[in-house]
Amino acid sequence: MERAIHVLTGCTAVGKTELALRWAETSGAEIVSCDSLLFYRGADLGTAKPTKAELARVPHHLIDICDLADRMDVTYYVTKARAVTDDILRRGRRVLVVGGSGFYLKSFFAPVADEVAVPAELREGLRHRLAVEGLAALVAELRPLNPAGLGALDVQNPRRVLRALERCRASGRTLAALQADFDAQPAPFADCTVKLCELVREPADLDNRIAQRVAAMLDAGLVAEVRGLLAQGLKHNPSAAQAIGYRETIDFIEGRLPETELAATIMKNTRALVKKQRTWFKTQLPAHRQLAAATANVAELFP
Repeated sequence: MERAIHVLTGCTAVGKTELALRWAETSGAEIVSCDSLLFYRGADLGTAKPTKAELARVPHHLIDICDLADRMDVTYYVTKARAVTDDILRRGRRVLVVGGSGFYLKSFFAPVADEVAVPAELREGLRHRLAVEGLAALVAELRPLNPAGLGALDVQNPRRVLRALERCRASGRTLAALQADFDAQPAPFADCTVKLCELVREPADLDNRIAQRVAAMLDAGLVAEVRGLLAQGLKHNPSAAQAIGYRETIDFIEGRLPETELAATIMKNTRALVKKQRTWFKTQLPAHRQLAAATANVAELFP
């Protein structure tokens, strides 16, 4: 039997959930989440996590698998996704990956992480130095470790400089050598046929759906959810705390954003995210089919 993975993606609020459920129900598939925030238990409303009724319709995987305090990265995701997809295929079921979170999505098509293990003490030490000494000090340390130059590294980007220095220090190798090793890696799912479909909508239609989603989140108790998550350490998880919906609500709770501006701010930031997602799908994913979500039927997703 062909080892096929079906991937349904699209920007926030485009309408992936219902079409995915219907395709999975009619195709004997199980859903593997590719949304970086659905991993976290308790982060429900702000992530538009499928409801209990929706989760009951077909088996779902990689949702509610860790606490806010747990570290989640693409390497761990690939390990979990690989184990889950192998199990689903072994049982003769189909795999439907649903979501659109950056490198998590790209991992189904290309290598996304090298095998350099960075010790926690090294990472924390460099982060402390960045905070105390500034970006220039880290760049100055990085240059002698790379006598042939830093290539295309954006030396004005603290996160990328930090990551580059971590990897050079941990491996004892240059960025060029590390990049060559990375390029030679097989994709994590190279032994599978990966079929990709992107759902799209007209901007005005999507804006309306974003407004409806934000209103529904707030009506359902988003502020109360965030208060509870803050008590569980939400702000110690930068990825979750900076997610759209959560960061604006934190600003409201902590007095930096008036309640009258909360919904509008979430909508504005969601629209900005959608713009970035569209560019990312266009530039970072392989050539793929686009399907109008407003008129799509199940049979059209993966003909």
